[in-house]
Amino acid sequence: MANAQQRFALPQGARQIILVRHGSSVGPTLETVELGALTITNPPLAEDGHVQAEAVGRALAGAGIASIFVTPLQRTRQTADPLVRAVGITPVVVDDLREVHMGDFEHSFYEHAAARHPIIDRMFVEETWEVIPNAESAEHFAARIRRGIQRALESCQSGETVVIFSHAGTIAEICRQATGSRAFAFMGVENASVSRLIVQADGSWRLRSFNEVSHLV
Repeated sequence: MANAQQRFALPQGARQIILVRHGSSVGPTLETVELGALTITNPPLAEDGHVQAEAVGRALAGAGIASIFVTPLQRTRQTADPLVRAVGITPVVVDDLREVHMGDFEHSFYEHAAARHPIIDRMFVEETWEVIPNAESAEHFAARIRRGIQRALESCQSGETVVIFSHAGTIAEICRQATGSRAFAFMGVENASVSRLIVQADGSWRLRSFNEVSHLV
């Protein structure tokens, strides 16, 4: 009797987006990048982040990738580099897929988090970035992430796979939009993890997998 259960295949007319969070980056840094009126923290990868990037490159080199996208922040480009070398695809920068802007905490978020700043605690309880003074609004963040995904899809034909190297908050927001979950349901995105988004022929999103890390073992 034939096996009724088959391996996953992309549905007719669908496209796959592989979402990769950047590798581990260095701690507090003075490196920044100017994007319009914003000054954004721009740390490079730490030593273990480069090791994670090599693991991602090995894991995805045979995935039949059509395009690679990174954000303006160097940690995504550095994480993509091993895969770029392996497949010979020049990455495209998509500004809209960068991390959420943290307003007054943009250059000190992790220090405040480590110190259990009451605003950070409130942020996680209320599941909104907007409690941070001058932080990017949830509405604006959601809209630009949607725009960024559409930008990536412009180069992706039916049946193809593209890879986006991005950030924890961005990937969490993509997963939220795909599933209709509460705001911070997917905030546990690990460094150099892989998540997979299926964009159906009708344009709807379906989350196939989240936070894969077996390639890092």
